[in-house]
Amino acid sequence: MRLTWEKIRRSLGIPDGDADMETGALGARPEGAWETGATDGVDPQAFVDDGVHVTPMPVTGGERVTVAYDGLLARQGAGRVYLHYGYGPGPWSVISDVPMEKVGDRFEATFEVAHDGLLEFCFRDDAGNWDNNNGRNWSCIIHDGQRTP
Repeated sequence: MRLTWEKIRRSLGIPDGDADMETGALGARPEGAWETGATDGVDPQAFVDDGVHVTPMPVTGGERVTVAYDGLLARQGAGRVYLHYGYGPGPWSVISDVPMEKVGDRFEATFEVAHDGLLEFCFRDDAGNWDNNNGRNWSCIIHDGQRTP
């Protein structure tokens, strides 16, 4: 069985129209969509491009994930951007600050997701400016890799 955005939204009880607003990264494009424009059957108008892209989706514990960022700080000419992440829900645990690598017009960081629960993150530049999704941060549910019926 294939895990789709519709199934994820339904399992979380999120109405279709509220998915991007309420879940941050859950509204991100499916894997590969950055380069190809593919939407895997999801209406491309539903995406609010906040400059944050997480691949692969869904995020699975114990596997590597790449966070790409071409959001506010990158558009304002930041020389360095750092991914600030931790695990929730609730107060973050195992907090890390990782320098992102400049790749073209965006910044990227790849790391192993070593915790279960919720991956939560935001960004800062070397001048101390933050992009934290208007105080909501971004988050992705971390799956255990098991398929659900």
